[in-house]
Parts: sequence; structure tokens; C-alpha cells
Amino acid sequence: MKLIGVRTPGTDDTRIAVTEGHGKATVLTTLQGFWADPARWLANEPADGQLLSTEDVRIVPPVLPEARVICIGLNYHAHAAEGSYKDQELPPHPTLFARWTQSLSVDGVPAPVPANEAGLDWEGEIAAYIGRPLVDADAETARKAVVGYSTFNDLTSRVAQKLTSQWILGKNGDNSGPLGPLVTADEVGDLREGLRVQTRVNGTTVQDGNTKDMIYDLGETLSLISRTFTLRPGDIICTGTPEGVGYARTPQWLLQPGDVVEVEVDKLGVLTTPIVGNDYRYGATR
Repeated sequence: MKLIGVRTPGTDDTRIAVTEGHGKATVLTTLQGFWADPARWLANEPADGQLLSTEDVRIVPPVLPEARVICIGLNYHAHAAEGSYKDQELPPHPTLFARWTQSLSVDGVPAPVPANEAGLDWEGEIAAYIGRPLVDADAETARKAVVGYSTFNDLTSRVAQKLTSQWILGKNGDNSGPLGPLVTADEVGDLREGLRVQTRVNGTTVQDGNTKDMIYDLGETLSLISRTFTLRPGDIICTGTPEGVGYARTPQWLLQPGDVVEVEVDKLGVLTTPIVGNDYRYGATR
């Protein structure tokens, strides 16, 4: 089952719908209603929900405004080797940073290059959605709490990211966190079994990795987080990117206005983001 957020033009009310393909979607319930009890809504195929044409609604992330979006940095061996840990021992715990939900977008929404950046960097990856509360959870319990996954692109403003040791500024540009539809966990399986993660820029493959190369297991990372704060339904963890990012190349290669970046993940589909100039930020309706 693939889920999207839909919003009728002129309203701020988001609903969760099942994509039927061919431009059709069936409404399940409200955004808040879904995340209050995801298991209930995923237990059966939709039968009586309103059938919509996706051309008549605005597609938005299926994400609660108050959700925590937690990202893992340097979570693939090859990516860590091309970056901060080329000649260093890997740390025992993952580097975690936060995104705000306001930075999230969906397939096809343009991402602007901020004024003080030479371009944006791509980071194709997988986002995982939490479906029930986790408090001091063990790794296996945490894995079972994941209700679904999306393709994700952690588009990064490298100048802002590297101003300090804290990454949040560079990771929260406008529309810099595009998400694909939420694909339910039963259709995806365990990331440890291996999913191919690819990123393309203008049709050229720039990343081609596999989740088997992850350093920090998703379940163990969720377990670690849950020992400090409660993870709640609707929270998201973004699992890191493979090698091949633009800043690590010689010469450096960054996304420019007019470029199109795609992230493709096995079982999750293709996520496409056009890159635009900074003037898009002024007057664009989000």
C-alpha cells in the first residue's frame, strides 16, 4: 500500500489517501486520525473512502506538523570513507541531526538554491516512519514499530552546514527534504536484507549503494533514541546516504538551477526534484 498526503485547494486540512495509480487516490482518514492509530487504518484495504483525482488536490507529505524528523549522518561505510572518517575510526554511536517538517516537500516540487550557496548537494536515502510509541525499546521492538518507508533526498546547503559543527542550518533549506509516497513496511521488508539506493542528476547516476552497507542498524538507532526521548507515531528517521555526494568529488559537483535530481529505491519508486534559483523562494505558494 502506498500512502500520500492530500490537501484540497484553499484549505489547510490534510488527509491520508492510498494512491491507486493512474492519477487516482482513495481517502482513508484525516492526517491526525491516521497517526493516532496507523495499525487500524493499515489493517484493511480501503473500501468506502472518497475517490479523488490527484490533479484536483495538492499532494503534501503525509507528516504531522509536530513530528520529529531525525536524520542519521554518515551511515554508509563508503560514504563515511569519502567524508569525515576517511582516515579515522568510526564512532560507536551515530551522528544524529534534526530537520523541521517545514523543510519537507514531495515529488516534483522545486528546491531553490539559497543565495549564499554555490549549489545544493544531493543525498538520496530512505525515510522510515514510526507507527507506535517507543520508550526504552530494544532493537527488535523498534524495527517492528516501523510502519513504512519513503524515498527521501536530504538536499544539503554545504556552506551553511560547515559553518559550525552543528549541521541543522545546512539541512533545513526551503523544500530541501522531498519525500516519496509512504510504502507500508509489509511491502518493503527489512533494510538489512538490502535495498538498492540510486541517485541521478540529469540522467547520470551519481550514487549507487545498498542498505547492506549501513553502519548503524535502523532498529538499534531507534532503540538508542528511545532511551532519551519517546518516539511517537508519525516521527520519522532518515537513514543516511551512500557514497557519491557532490562535495566529495574532484572537482566538486553541486546542483544548479535547471538540474533535475532523481532518487530511486527498490520497492519505493522514483522521487524527482527540479532545482531552481533563489528567486523561487519569493512569491512561491507552498
